[in-house]
Amino acid sequence: MVSKANEKEVSDLMALIESSNVIGVVGIHGIPGTQINNIRRALRGSARLVVSKNTLMSIALQNMDVKKKNIKDLSSYIKDQSALILSDEDPFKLAKIVEKSRTNASPKGGEIAPDDITVPAGETDFKPGPIVSDLQKVGIPASIEKGKVVIKKDTVIVKKGEKISKDVAQILSKLDIRPIPVGIEIRAFYEKEYIYGKEALQIDTEKVMNDLKKSIMQAFNLSINVKYFTKFTTPVFLAQAYMNALSLGVNVNYFTPETIKHLLAKANLQAMSIKGKIGEI
Repeated sequence: MVSKANEKEVSDLMALIESSNVIGVVGIHGIPGTQINNIRRALRGSARLVVSKNTLMSIALQNMDVKKKNIKDLSSYIKDQSALILSDEDPFKLAKIVEKSRTNASPKGGEIAPDDITVPAGETDFKPGPIVSDLQKVGIPASIEKGKVVIKKDTVIVKKGEKISKDVAQILSKLDIRPIPVGIEIRAFYEKEYIYGKEALQIDTEKVMNDLKKSIMQAFNLSINVKYFTKFTTPVFLAQAYMNALSLGVNVNYFTPETIKHLLAKANLQAMSIKGKIGEI
């Protein structure tokens, strides 16, 4: 039996879902509370992040299917630690905003490296002491030079896909190297009866639009070159025909309302030229 408190929360979730054009399910696994608050601040003005129990979010989505067709299917993306994101932004634009809200953090140990983790060569802020042996212990060549701890060369200490040990995690934290992406994971967004999965939302809409514009221009130029008449090319052909006719009329001294001003200008230039030559005699 659903408690009164849970009924109230489901009702509140339904109200938020109904008032939003775009509803998304995102993953928040392993994100600490302070980071959740930072993400909320980053999304402020663009979207609202709502954290609730998975079962209550699923019930709210299924109950809203009468008013928002197919939205119940969004509940299949609710798993592990999830949250709802509500917005009126375009889903593709919103996906970019969400991605930008992600930050990097130092590992705690046990995480899988998303990429090769490299410790760069150079001076550190450490004073001579046990830190040198700690660095060497995890495979980082270090020494003391002029009273400073120096890392001798760029060193990959964890390769992509490998587990990060606690010793390495501690060193990375001390060096303020943050290789672990932290932030909400996009799973799916709903808008106007359609659900967009993560792969679809990762499409670079700006690139797609630029490619589309390029294709349109190429098609337009081809149509012009092969003299193919369409509603877009016909005005260009008419303008070209007009200019060709005007040029021909001027060249053969054919008088029309359109050519007369050009012929008078041409005659004036010829007269000025003759006058100049007479003046030189």
